[in-house]
Parts: sequence; C-alpha cells; structure tokens
Amino acid sequence: MTSARSRRDTLWAVVVEVALLAAAALDSLLEVTDADGVWPWVFAGVAMLGLLLRRRHPGVGFLLTVPALVTSYALIATLVALYTLARRSPDRTVVITAAVVTAVGSAIKVPVQPELLADRQTLLDLVYGILSGAGPAALGQLVQAQASLRDRLRELADSYDVEQELREQQTLERERNRLAREMHDVVSHQVSLIAVQAGALQVGAADEGARDAARTVRGLAVSTLEELRHMVAVLRTPGGDRQPLQPQPGLDGLEALVAASGVDATLERDPEIDLDQHAQRAVYRTVQEGLTNVRKHAPGSRVVVRILREAGRVEVTVHNDRPTERPLGLPGSRQGLIGLRERAELAGGEFDAGPDDGGFRLVLRLPAPRRP
Repeated sequence: MTSARSRRDTLWAVVVEVALLAAAALDSLLEVTDADGVWPWVFAGVAMLGLLLRRRHPGVGFLLTVPALVTSYALIATLVALYTLARRSPDRTVVITAAVVTAVGSAIKVPVQPELLADRQTLLDLVYGILSGAGPAALGQLVQAQASLRDRLRELADSYDVEQELREQQTLERERNRLAREMHDVVSHQVSLIAVQAGALQVGAADEGARDAARTVRGLAVSTLEELRHMVAVLRTPGGDRQPLQPQPGLDGLEALVAASGVDATLERDPEIDLDQHAQRAVYRTVQEGLTNVRKHAPGSRVVVRILREAGRVEVTVHNDRPTERPLGLPGSRQGLIGLRERAELAGGEFDAGPDDGGFRLVLRLPAPRRP
C-alpha cells in the first residue's frame, strides 16, 4: 500500500510540474511578440529552465526567471519560482528581497522609459506588482510554517510516546518486583517446607514405597525451588522478559519428565526432530502441563505423549483415556492452558485442548525446521 501511495504521489508531482511549465510557456507566448526581438524569447526559455531547477536550487531557479519578468509581462514563471523559494528557504531576508524584485520587475520593464515612470498606469502596475510579490512569498512562508509546525507536533507526539513507554516500563518493573517478592516470600517458603517434610519422611518411613514417594516429592520440590530462584532473579532484572530462563528445559528432558510424572505415561518421539530453544521449551511445557493435569483431574488413566513430524510441521499430542480413580479435587483455573496457547503463538504455532473419547487431549502444532 505504501508503494502504491508513493507511485501515486510521484505521478501527481509530475502532473503538477507539467501543468506549471505549460502555464508558464503559454503566458510567455501570449505576452512576448516578434516585435520585442529575440532576447525576450531567450529569457522565456531561461525561465523554463529556472522552473525545472527551482526544487533543487530555489534561489538559482528564481534568478533565472527574473530576466523574462523584467523584459516582458510574463509573470507565471517568476511567481511559481518565488513561491518555491519562500516555501523552502529558511532565510526571510532572501524571501523579502525576492518579493521586492518581483514587485519592481513586474512594474518597471527594461529598457526603462523615464517618461512613463510618472504615469498613473505605472503606479497601478507597481501596486499590482507589490501584490504579486507579496502573495506567493506569504503563501510559501505560510506553507513552510505549517510544515514546521507539523514536524514539531510529530516530535511532541513521539516524545509523548517515549514518555508513556517509560511510564509503562516503570509500572511494569514495580509489578515485576512485587510479583518477585510474593513468589519468594510465599511460594518459596511453602515449597521449602514440602522439601523438608519429604526429606524427613524419606529418612523415617519404614515402607520402601513411601521412601521412594518421599524421595520423588523432595526431588520435585528442590527442582521447583531452583526454577523459582531463577524466575525471581529474572523478574528483578530490568528487561528480564527478554532474558532466557536458566536452565532451559528442552526435548532432551522429556524422558526424565515422563518417567518422574507419577502417572502411567508412554513417550513416542521422532528422534530426528530438531527445534530451536524457544520451540523446545514450548514442547516441554505442553507435555509438563498435560501430565500435571492428568495427576490432578484424571488419576489412574493412561497417557500417551507423541512428538511426530507430519506435513511440514511438528505435532505434539498429550492424550489420556478415562480415569479409573476419583480426582484429587485440587484447584484449577485453566491458566496453564492459556499460557500454553500463548507459548504456541509466540513460537508461530497453534494449540488446541479439549475432551476426547472420555479423556482429554492437548495438541501443539509448530512449524518444522527445514531439513538440511
């Protein structure tokens, strides 16, 4: 659309330029006669050249139109050049001088006839010349002032946008710091208690199964504390939303994630799939969220995790069948699914979730990288 507008503006500029040249040429043809000799025709041609040069060199363009003005009554070329000079020149003295030259040149012709200087018609010509010089000069200065004002308003708008962005960043930083404090003071404290209690249960439990469960809980709590520590550090760092979290979970961690999920899960994965770090993190979090939801809402169900490459894209599916046990009744807000959809969009993919044949299915589709 910008290219079409540029072509339209260029075409319009060419049309205006041709129209002005035609008007100036017609003005010269009507005002200059063969009786005036050859020089007025030469000066008319020079004035046409001045019109062609006026945009790049406004002062030179105006000066080239003056000889035709003072040797004939052709005004259009000079008025157009004067307007362009007034529109583009930052020096008002130059503009005023050019306007005076236009006024005098339109009233007094060369060669000068002294007996006509006291004529009433010469006085009227001078008045008309003053108006002719003042009009284009004033109009050009007005357009220049309007353009300057428009640029100034644009600068003010840009400054306001920058100031608004700084205020938003400050507000965001305060919210990030508040969130970091809450995560550290509340979540970290409670997860630490879970780790301590699990460690005590691991040491004191007589049953081997209970010790294994306590060991798993303690390991998950320690891992959660480690990730929480990195997230708090990122939240407190300016521009932290553009910094990667460490460690970065990826495809290599899926086997351990499925094995430690505490559910009957099977992983089917194409070993040749190679995604960038951002896409790998989206895959990992999708599988993690699916396994977490199974533990919370569908205990006892079988889970199949598939990561396959099909039709130029990578499709990640987490599907569980009907649960065989009662749900744990843990709270859920569906924020996890919202976050997965946002991750998919940031990675250029799609995310779907919903009931399927008595169970539930999560599907993440990402564009597959080209094979070398």
